[in-house]
Amino acid sequence: MAEAATIARPYAKAAFMSARDAKALSAWSEALRSSAGLIGDPSIADLLTSPKMTIDQLVSMFAGLGGADAGAAIDAHWQNFVRLLAKNKRLEVLPEVATQYEMLRAQYENEIDVEVTSATVMNAEQKAKFAVALKKRFKRDVRITTSVDPGLLGGAVIRAGDLVIDGSINGRLQRLASELGS
Repeated sequence: MAEAATIARPYAKAAFMSARDAKALSAWSEALRSSAGLIGDPSIADLLTSPKMTIDQLVSMFAGLGGADAGAAIDAHWQNFVRLLAKNKRLEVLPEVATQYEMLRAQYENEIDVEVTSATVMNAEQKAKFAVALKKRFKRDVRITTSVDPGLLGGAVIRAGDLVIDGSINGRLQRLASELGS
């Protein structure tokens, strides 16, 4: 949803700057991830829109989500952040804030998340080869997640942000069919 992305952008930037300044990037990641999960719970969604819930009650609901290792570095800033979202009736965009925050964090840490979908399970050596090649291509450290799609027949599909590299047999067959049909 483009609207949620647009609404979430300034909040994600503010969260990132606060986390960076407090040297609490991972604590904020955990808090945002937990909050996004909480927002996805249907019973919580009703509470967010309930006129009976005060801003202080909403803040206390999200208060301890930084994880045990978060400590005081995140506590006050996190509560102020949640208070701002609650005041502006924007708590429902927390999942999108979390997504955008992680992109800002990855950019700051010079990392990129890459998803490799292959026809079969990749072993450690294959993952390492992908990591080296992708690090060279993107000129950034690469965090690889893998998944399996037996429908690919062979090869792999690589997704990094908006970039998709389709090296699957299915993709090659589709391109060939396209060229022959022209």
